[in-house]
Amino acid sequence: MAIMRCIDVQPSNEMTVDEFKAWLRRFDADHDGRINQEELKEALHSLRVRFGWWKARQGMKEADCNHDGQIENAKEIEKL
Repeated sequence: MAIMRCIDVQPSNEMTVDEFKAWLRRFDADHDGRINQEELKEALHSLRVRFGWWKARQGMKEADCNHDGQIENAKEIEKL
């Protein structure tokens, strides 16, 4: 849950894992079913997160298990 640690989530703004996955899919710009660092940065930017570029990089480092630069499976999405 790297992203959730980087974002101050207020109790009224909490979302389930399924809601998070659906929200994140909205930022899959090339519709390949995977999220890259740039797409993750855009997702964080939509939340008006400070230092979104850095938090996207940190999230990718922690969640990208096979180090291919993509968040592509349920295990990696869960780690975000």
